[in-house]
Amino acid sequence: MIQIIPAIDLIEGRCVRLTQGDYGQKKIYDGEPADLARQYADTGVQRIHLVDLDGAKAGEPRNLKVLEAISAAVSCELEWGGGIAGPEALSSVFSAGATHAIAGSVAALRPEVFESWLSHYGARMILGADVREGRIAVRGWLEEAPLTIEELVQRFLPQGLKECIVTDISRDGMLQGPSSELYRRLQSAFPQLSFTVSGGISSMEDIRQLDEMGLGKVIVGKALYEQRITLKDLKEWLQNA
Repeated sequence: MIQIIPAIDLIEGRCVRLTQGDYGQKKIYDGEPADLARQYADTGVQRIHLVDLDGAKAGEPRNLKVLEAISAAVSCELEWGGGIAGPEALSSVFSAGATHAIAGSVAALRPEVFESWLSHYGARMILGADVREGRIAVRGWLEEAPLTIEELVQRFLPQGLKECIVTDISRDGMLQGPSSELYRRLQSAFPQLSFTVSGGISSMEDIRQLDEMGLGKVIVGKALYEQRITLKDLKEWLQNA
């Protein structure tokens, strides 16, 4: 069954959600990120997705204290994205407790750096591919790189890329369902990779449909915050799995 990965997005140490990657359309949610992570972990999830939105804009991690607190609170895997632009930032993210690191902008703009990280860290590195109208968005989704998703993925296959998170920015935070055909196409083109669906998940029915398509992982963010998908839903899905 498809693996559900709850998301926690961070600005100034607080849980937030953006709409279509727009920092001007942010909604702040009550509660400590570590407490929320603990609630997710208590359902039995294997991994939590953490995004440092401040770091994505700044080009360096800005919420590592939150990562440390979450790492101390839960024992599941933690994948971290945002602001990982150089080796020092990558090392600091792993030291703060991340089990996996997501590289997006650096992979698109300085591919040789991401290649070296793949060689050194192997499966701990995840390619983050954020797509807007067929092109790769970088630097907190504020700029674009002249690449298609297929070109970006193909670049890193020889270096042993195993996992890729693909976010359709037009669907992110919209609760209108995922771009299923995008993921179907990518999984068919690159069967050796594990693709994570990100953006648009609105219900358990969306997840069931992705599961039937044979996709391996799905990130759920706003649907959890807005109670479209509940902790009880997560627990039941994991028990059935």
